[in-house]
Amino acid sequence: MREYISELRKIVGTRPLLMCGASVIVLNTLGHVLMLKRMDNDSWCFPGGALELGEDVRVAAARELLEETGLVAEQLELFNVFSGERLYYKYPHGDEVYNVDVVFMTRQYNGELVIDAESKEARFFPIHELPTSISQPVIPVVEALLQAYGRENR
Repeated sequence: MREYISELRKIVGTRPLLMCGASVIVLNTLGHVLMLKRMDNDSWCFPGGALELGEDVRVAAARELLEETGLVAEQLELFNVFSGERLYYKYPHGDEVYNVDVVFMTRQYNGELVIDAESKEARFFPIHELPTSISQPVIPVVEALLQAYGRENR
C-alpha cells in the first residue's frame, strides 16, 4: 500500500486522498483500552492503518494490530465505521487525507505488547481516563467509545 500511495502522491502531490483504513480497540481484562502515542504528531490513537490493495478490512485490522503492537487478535467484532469531515487529517509533512475508518474491537488477544517505529509509547487506559491529546481523526472514535462503554466502566 505504501508503494500505491507513493505512486498516487507523485500524481496528486499533497492534495486530499480518500483513504480506507482499519483500526482495533483492544480491551484488556480490566476493561482498559490500549492506545498508542504516535511518533509523527505526539498524539494518541488506536492501532490501525491503511488497507492494502485488494485486502479484506478484517484482515487489515488484524495485520495492523500485529505490526504495531505484537498482539494477535483471536476475535474481532465490528465496532463502527467512521467517515466524513471529522476524519480529515493533514499529516505533519503536508499530505492530506479523508479517512474512512472501519473500527473493530477485541477482548480476546494474545502475544507480548511491543511497539513498532510508528509509536513512542503504548499504554492501557481506563475508559474514563483516556488521554486528552488524541489524534484528530481518532476523536470521533473515542467519543463513540465513551458513549457506548464509558458509563459501565466507571
